[in-house]
Amino acid sequence: MSATEMNLLDQTFARLHQEGRTALMPFITAGDPDMETTLDILRMAEQAGADIVELGVPYSDPLADGPVIQRASERALVHRVTIETCIETARLAREQGLQMPIVLFTYYNPVLQTGLERFFRLVKEAGISGLIIPDLPYEESEEVLRQADEANIHLVPLVAPTSRERIHQILARARGFIYCVSSIGVTGERASFAQEVDDFIKTVKAGTSLPVAVGFGICSRQQVEHFAGFCDGVVVGSAIVRKIEESLSLLQNEASKEQGLLQIRDFVAQLRV
Repeated sequence: MSATEMNLLDQTFARLHQEGRTALMPFITAGDPDMETTLDILRMAEQAGADIVELGVPYSDPLADGPVIQRASERALVHRVTIETCIETARLAREQGLQMPIVLFTYYNPVLQTGLERFFRLVKEAGISGLIIPDLPYEESEEVLRQADEANIHLVPLVAPTSRERIHQILARARGFIYCVSSIGVTGERASFAQEVDDFIKTVKAGTSLPVAVGFGICSRQQVEHFAGFCDGVVVGSAIVRKIEESLSLLQNEASKEQGLLQIRDFVAQLRV
């Protein structure tokens, strides 16, 4: 496969490996507080040094999301944001010059409602590189994986400490990178992580040649630095979404919007190691 055909996720992780760097991977809920601002936040995140972005599709019954991201989804859903709106936002971001890979984070029901063939056509046309579906079990993912492969979209698996019995099967069919869940339960900022998390991630790394990223709960530069010592990517979600929430009054006022965006940019920038 030529460099032009290679998935942008693969290209990015290969480049970062050569540079000896770990990918900073912010999570942003699409449509929070509105789609135009989401485009601005994507631009600011890239300016701040983000390497890969997870674009979350707001959902009314988010099993894996903690209260911060749930509130972001609620704000987005007020504006009737759909999975197709989110894909269109990714396409517009690409048109506006966004270079970093976009990974769409969505629950399975919106994908089914769109129809798999149409969904993957739209995702490919939008320049999205990867897909995370937290409520799609490994055992039921065969058709989604087949269509994702045909579209050259990486279906990225989530693995948690509770996945130990199935981890080798999951790793064998993984694409793009492995997303290690750092803790049991929903997303949300955490003050500390047990030593078992490090051991679990190292076990996963020993079982795959793909890059390994960690997420769920990481909220400070110190935590990013810790995981960057042995991970290929670090996802920061709730802490960034909370910063957006704290900046809402600025973001929703045209006169102060740029100030709000710069606060978000500065927060993301200080996470980069």
